[in-house]
Amino acid sequence: MRIKHSLLNIGVGLGNQVIITALSFISRTVFVTYLGVEYLGLNGLFTSILAMLALAEAGIGSSIMYSLYKPVADDDRDKISVLMKLYKNAYLVIAVVVLLLGLSLMPFLKYFIGNTQIEHVNFIYLIFLLNTVAPYLYMHKNSFLNVCQKGYIVTGFYSVSSIISTSLKIAILYYTQNFILYLLVESFITITSSVVLALIVNNKYPFLKEKVRAKLDPETKAGIVKNVKAIVLQNIGAYLVLGTDNIIISSFVGIAAVGIYSNYKMLIDISRTFINQIFNNIYHSVGNLVANENMEKIYSIYKVYRLVNFWLYASITITMYIMLGPFIKVWLGDGYLMDGATVLLLMLIFYEKGMRNAITTVKTTSGIFHSDRFAPLVQAAINLGLSITLVRYIGITGVFVGTLISSVFVPFWTTPYLVYKKVFKLPLVHYFGMYFLYLVIGVGTYFITDYSSSFIDGDNFGLLILKGIICFLIPNVIFVLVFMSTTEYKYIMNVLKALYSKFFFKLVANKQN
Repeated sequence: MRIKHSLLNIGVGLGNQVIITALSFISRTVFVTYLGVEYLGLNGLFTSILAMLALAEAGIGSSIMYSLYKPVADDDRDKISVLMKLYKNAYLVIAVVVLLLGLSLMPFLKYFIGNTQIEHVNFIYLIFLLNTVAPYLYMHKNSFLNVCQKGYIVTGFYSVSSIISTSLKIAILYYTQNFILYLLVESFITITSSVVLALIVNNKYPFLKEKVRAKLDPETKAGIVKNVKAIVLQNIGAYLVLGTDNIIISSFVGIAAVGIYSNYKMLIDISRTFINQIFNNIYHSVGNLVANENMEKIYSIYKVYRLVNFWLYASITITMYIMLGPFIKVWLGDGYLMDGATVLLLMLIFYEKGMRNAITTVKTTSGIFHSDRFAPLVQAAINLGLSITLVRYIGITGVFVGTLISSVFVPFWTTPYLVYKKVFKLPLVHYFGMYFLYLVIGVGTYFITDYSSSFIDGDNFGLLILKGIICFLIPNVIFVLVFMSTTEYKYIMNVLKALYSKFFFKLVANKQN
């Protein structure tokens, strides 16, 4: 049942992402054409600033969601109701805190933005703030569906709302070039979608509407408080590492540089989102697995997860590194290109962070929050110190040098250390032995792919598509040949074969009826 729910969630998520990605490219092209790079930079800057304010949520949602896995698995409705009430009240407080913090930042916006020709900056910021605060009022409903492994409902619903929102925004930019109207439409769709989805959850789980009389037991409450304290530190550190890039670039290089970087970031984020459609849905299945199965079973599934993790991140990193420059050149022109060293750093950061997905999932679903609570702050201190120093000497490249070095110095080894010590109880050499074997395979695959695709220039969309297909196919063919004899690969194939057989027989049965 866990596999069925995971694959259903993944299928819906990937279908949604294909549609959203297509619309995103059209939207970004229209945005750049009619509003220009400064508005693009402002959009990225405000997104980063408000991500900083969202640290008010830091850890509360993750901790309560972790506490829900066991009662959901046991169908303990009384405890679910108590936790959901706590969840709802917590997010109400968070919404108020984020709103107040956001308003208090308004007088200081000029220090982040610098000189700009954009008008009504404060009003634009207020709309961004509204879009950040409103979803918190209904966040607990969405999260409950994910814990129940019914994230496909959330994804499917947001697919429809995203299509409507993006289509309307494209039309507004094309016909009016009005950025404020563009943002107001997004606000309306965001709020309406959150309300409607909450009503769907109430209808599907009517017991959540009943008045809660029970109180949270002291043990669960103490666990949540302990985890929240740890996750707050982790999320603050994570933001200071990954969320401050746009602010540093805008402050030291310029808001136009944020706009140029934002195109690369959009493409990288789209790739990460595609992969996360798989891993985010597996995440809740792993949480259910940890709550119900023995350690041997958990470790065997983790190894499958690890192979899938490498396969996806390696193949997409290779494809992006070869294709990003040619794609942006054909799409937007030479003026939007970044230098090769910066692109290489972005790809290394993408791969390193992505390769921690499997081990991080086991860590968080096992409830390991407290042990490494200070690690992200150490990482953040290294990142900010290096990034702010290096950006003065080597520009935007220095920002990403700081990010990569800080990641290698801290979470690269602390996360696997904790999981292998506390969960798997195995020597850490098991982790790094496979990690570096995968790395060697990935690097070798890159050189083969780069050479094979070098005969196609890709200076128009037709050749670009052909080059992209080659860059994506070659790594996957190589990985099949390398891993086809492994237990993990055979497990994946057996699951896919079973699902195909089930689908085929159901299709035949439906035709006969």
